[in-house]
Formats: sequence, structure tokens, C-alpha cells
Amino acid sequence: MKILIIGANGTLGRAVTAELEPRHDIVRAGRSSGDVRVDLCDATSVETMFGQVGELDAVICAAGSVPFKPLADFTEADYLVGLHDKLLGQVRLVTAGTPHVRDGGSFTLITGILAEQPIVAGACASMVNGAVEAFVRGAAIELPRGLRINAVSPNVLVESMEGYGPFFRGFEPVTAARAARAFSRSVEGRQTGEVYKVW
Repeated sequence: MKILIIGANGTLGRAVTAELEPRHDIVRAGRSSGDVRVDLCDATSVETMFGQVGELDAVICAAGSVPFKPLADFTEADYLVGLHDKLLGQVRLVTAGTPHVRDGGSFTLITGILAEQPIVAGACASMVNGAVEAFVRGAAIELPRGLRINAVSPNVLVESMEGYGPFFRGFEPVTAARAARAFSRSVEGRQTGEVYKVW
């Protein structure tokens, strides 16, 4: 299969690439590196990327950022950062990407454990992750031509604990390689509308 991975040079993206590259043709995309460049916050950038890569069998998103801060400190602008990047950015991928994915192909989006297990300073992440998962379930029943859509919801990654550890006290981190196998399950399986939890 020809698979586009957005965020391919990130911690999770590198693991997903390593998992799938032995079996498939990988096209790497990122904001500042990769075979093609894309800014998920810019609809024109997303559309341009799909125009550059041609027909695909699968689209994977391993990118998307949200701010972490105490609830009392959040402003509307802070919430909009997460909404425009991790939520609407992935919605843009599906909307713009649908015409470029072959019949029976798939989209795999990224959410996270905070959709169900909140933490202090993680209200925006919980909101965005939950919205992405709801979008996946809604889109799954309407995508045309047998296209599938799933999400992967990992725990905090072992490789990210240096930066995120203080937010995730008491959580049992998972390796990026373990999380990457869930992306393989989504792309190479046949299910749709699923959220694969890697906790």
C-alpha cells in the first residue's frame, strides 16, 4: 500500500514508519520535514499536500498539539490552538483526503488517554481527544467507497516522559513501538469507527 504519514518525523511518527515501512510504500509529511510539507492548521496547505502525493491507500496522522495549563488559566485563544491543530487539522485531512484515497482505503487519526482519564492542566487535551473520537464514529458511517476510519488512543509514551512526565504522575507509559502496532491494526485490518486504546 501507499501510505501517507503526517508527523512522520515525530516520536510516534518515527515508530509508525518503522512498523509499516518494511511492508508498504511510505510518504512522509510534516510541518518542517518529510517528503512533503503540511501545516494542519491551514486548509490550503492540506489540500496542496494531497495534490502533491497523488493517490493513496491510507492516511495516518501522528501529529497534533494541544496546550497544557491549569483550567483557570485557559483563555479562548488557548482552546482554539488545540481545536485548530489536533481536532480541525485531522478533520481537514479526512475532508480533503477522501477524494485522494482509493476505494477501500483508510484514515487513522490520533487521540489519547486523556479523552477518558483526565489530568490536571489537561482540559483542552481531554476536550479535543474526545471530539476526535466522536468524529471518527460519525464519519465511519458516511465515508464513501468503502473507506474506513479509526483512531489510536495511546497512553503517554515512554519516549515522551522527560517532557510530559510531570503531567502524568502514576500513569504507566507505553512505548512508541507498541502504540505503532495499533496503527498497523487500523491500516491493515478491516474495522472502521474504532478507537484502538493502547494503555
